[in-house]
Amino acid sequence: MDARSLTLGGAALGVGATLLAWHSRVGRASSAQLVPSDLNQWLVEAQYAVRGPILDVANDFKRRLKAGEKLPFDELIYCNIGNPQSLGQKPLAFNREVLALVTNPALLESDKARALFAPDAVRRAEMYLKNIPNGLGAYTNSQGIEVIRQEVADFIERRDGFPADKDSIFLTDGASAGVRMLYQVMIDSGAGNDGMLVPIPQYPLYSALTTLFNANLVGYLLDEAQAWGVTVAQITSALTAARAKGIKVKAIVIINPGNPTGQCLSLDSMTEIVKLCARENLVLLADEVYQENVYDPSKEFISFKKLVRTMGAGTEAEQEAAKAVSLVSFHSTSKGFIGECGIRGGYFELDNLIPQVKEQLYKLASLTLCANTHGQITTGLMVNPPRKGEESFAEFEAQSGAILASLKRRANLVSTKLNELEGVSCNAVQGAMYAFPRIDLPDGALRKAREQGMEPDAYYCMAVLKNTGIVIVPGSGFKQAPGTFHFRTTFLPPEAKMESVMSRLAAYHTQFMAEHKDGKGEL
Repeated sequence: MDARSLTLGGAALGVGATLLAWHSRVGRASSAQLVPSDLNQWLVEAQYAVRGPILDVANDFKRRLKAGEKLPFDELIYCNIGNPQSLGQKPLAFNREVLALVTNPALLESDKARALFAPDAVRRAEMYLKNIPNGLGAYTNSQGIEVIRQEVADFIERRDGFPADKDSIFLTDGASAGVRMLYQVMIDSGAGNDGMLVPIPQYPLYSALTTLFNANLVGYLLDEAQAWGVTVAQITSALTAARAKGIKVKAIVIINPGNPTGQCLSLDSMTEIVKLCARENLVLLADEVYQENVYDPSKEFISFKKLVRTMGAGTEAEQEAAKAVSLVSFHSTSKGFIGECGIRGGYFELDNLIPQVKEQLYKLASLTLCANTHGQITTGLMVNPPRKGEESFAEFEAQSGAILASLKRRANLVSTKLNELEGVSCNAVQGAMYAFPRIDLPDGALRKAREQGMEPDAYYCMAVLKNTGIVIVPGSGFKQAPGTFHFRTTFLPPEAKMESVMSRLAAYHTQFMAEHKDGKGEL
């Protein structure tokens, strides 16, 4: 039985035949336990680099340290994933006050409790509870709480200067859940010839979902020599090659600001991408979760929604392109300065998709009944923060401003220090939470990696972990130009620690390069 028949077996054979097949397997086996060959083979093949083998080793080291074992380091520094609060970023006071009050409405009945919470946090909690009559413990509309979808629509209108419709917005368990929904709706897994254009390097969610849904990842290379820029020539080349193989390319993913590459797209590049989508009939999936994380003063975040609307008022050719493009934009409470990764909040907005598509998305959302309600509330708090004149405004501005200013300093520090290392080159980090340096590894490292059946950059990252306790992710997990090696690191450790983290990395890197020049290095 091949992988596709395993995936589709229940639908093809029917429930009765599937049960017979199950009992047949049980009869041949010594137990009724599931074994790997029984599983969805597309899931078995899917990989997610930021939580792969290197993290498994790191977690084992953490257990060993806790047990008192002596290792070459005293602590693990997790730079593998954009998880700010795990590295010490404190949650915003206003947001947590509102969450506390809506989670336990009885607090609102206590004068003592009211004295502990900011008046505008009390008012916001009361507003949410008024509009969620069944409370946070009940299911909501599958598309999300109406008053919060209206908050999202108002945010988009303030940001872009163009109207937004709450009924085009879906609240989700983080942006990842929204991306998965769009992939699941768009890809015909049974056909096996659908494709998605994805930037290379890419965030591993996209390659994993492509494998999971039996589609083809059609990679277009970002231009490392031009600050990881997107070129229409690269996209067109990838698209043409895929179509020549019979791949039906459905959509293009744009990550702006970039993950793992940290670039911010220029307006000219974005305009050309929109025109290409119109010309080639591609849905534009705009991953914009890092829109608050822009550090280069010469750059600014511009949403694709705003660009498309602006083009709609431009030249005749631009107007035609704007009318033709179907756009889905994603945002998340995990990034920016919010950092509420574990609460799982986010949304996506549909723009210029026909009602029948929205109906299928609503059906898919209904299969899980609704996004978690704490995440929905947190999304509302993200898009509707305290306003000037409200009691929490000054504290909110101070907290969020300090977080973003610190991230900017850490971004500059990391790219500067990485560029001082032998054989390492790193583009300046313009946005997001990551650096993606290129590393030219010595021949000894390449040989040792081959001997151990590892990708060379994975060999390097494992060596860094075992000798420093710093957890970084090999570029091969994000895909990269052939013959090049990279790694991704966050700059989320506390600012007071960041200098020592980079010093620790630099000291071991020098040792690694020296040891592997003659091939003597070992993990």
